[in-house]
Amino acid sequence: MEIIISIRNALMGAMYRVILRPILFLFDAEGVHNLAINTGRFLGSNRLTRFKTSVLFNYSNEILSQKIAGIEFKNPIGLAAGFDKDAYLTDILPSVGFGFMEVGSVTGEPCEGNPKPRLWRIPKSKGIVVNYGLRNDGCKKISKRLRNKSFSIPIGVNVAKTNSAKTSVIKDGIADYVKAYKSFTEIGSFFTINISCPNAFGGEPFTDPKKLDLLLTEIDKNETKKPVFLKMPPDLPKDQVDEIINVVEKHKITGFICSNLTKKGVKLTDKSVPVAGGISGKPAENASNELISYIYKKVGQKFVIVGCGGVFSADNAYKKIKLGASLIELITGMIYQGPQVVAEINQGLARLLKKDGLESLSEAVGLDNRVP
Repeated sequence: MEIIISIRNALMGAMYRVILRPILFLFDAEGVHNLAINTGRFLGSNRLTRFKTSVLFNYSNEILSQKIAGIEFKNPIGLAAGFDKDAYLTDILPSVGFGFMEVGSVTGEPCEGNPKPRLWRIPKSKGIVVNYGLRNDGCKKISKRLRNKSFSIPIGVNVAKTNSAKTSVIKDGIADYVKAYKSFTEIGSFFTINISCPNAFGGEPFTDPKKLDLLLTEIDKNETKKPVFLKMPPDLPKDQVDEIINVVEKHKITGFICSNLTKKGVKLTDKSVPVAGGISGKPAENASNELISYIYKKVGQKFVIVGCGGVFSADNAYKKIKLGASLIELITGMIYQGPQVVAEINQGLARLLKKDGLESLSEAVGLDNRVP
């Protein structure tokens, strides 16, 4: 069966990279993104198309399963926030092979985002420049869409503050976060507090430790049994990361997502790159890995780390796991490699674990950073 799945993945990947991707890359990136959302909505709309999608893309292996913060994950590969902004894909992504996903970022008010164009490919660098500016339908509409649904994989709700001049005032920004947060108290498996969107009005004020403390104090007042993660920017100086960790230790935070889009110090092969926006994909990989490693060395397994940035293969994912990540998220790797990359990564991880003589994925977490 493993051989059959390997052949299936190789064929699907070749078809995507040789035939489909060159065609898709001829068109506007946001238009293709919208096409992918609409296609996913259709495929998730009935049992037959979900089954056929699963036959083409799914992969399972018991060695990949983990129980983290009370949640069962069949595999460690999740869809990062920023792709399914309005929560239309929760029915189809399990069939694609994802072990979990995040929707959003969801904000307190509906948000049109930044003016178009706001999404660009940088193919030589294997990245995406993103300047969406938190476009989404808002917490009221999205929570209504999900309220009566059942989910076959853990669903995370990524909340942020609305991209507007009003929320740049700290008090109003906190109220906006709390509004979005409260809308999903009974929906999904976990929360992510996104303090690191680089494309919104007023920048990233809650990466300031004192302002973050104010935000998390208000979040803590809303009782939930669900784990809460903090999505980190990759470009902070280490002393500021230390201060954020100190703040988080005083609040009800389960872990960190490392990390969001990068903006500083990345070397790009492409000659023409938009100035606006943050960068995902391979240009963000090293900064993500460095942050995972740094936080794991500081806190060990006290906090759960989710690795995000530049994951295109099982080797990329395994490196993040051995640095300290228990779970992995991606978007850009799927855009460049094809949707079968989820199965390729999961099958590859199972192979790498067995090669290293490990009986479970959790045994590999932080392996390269553990003190002897």
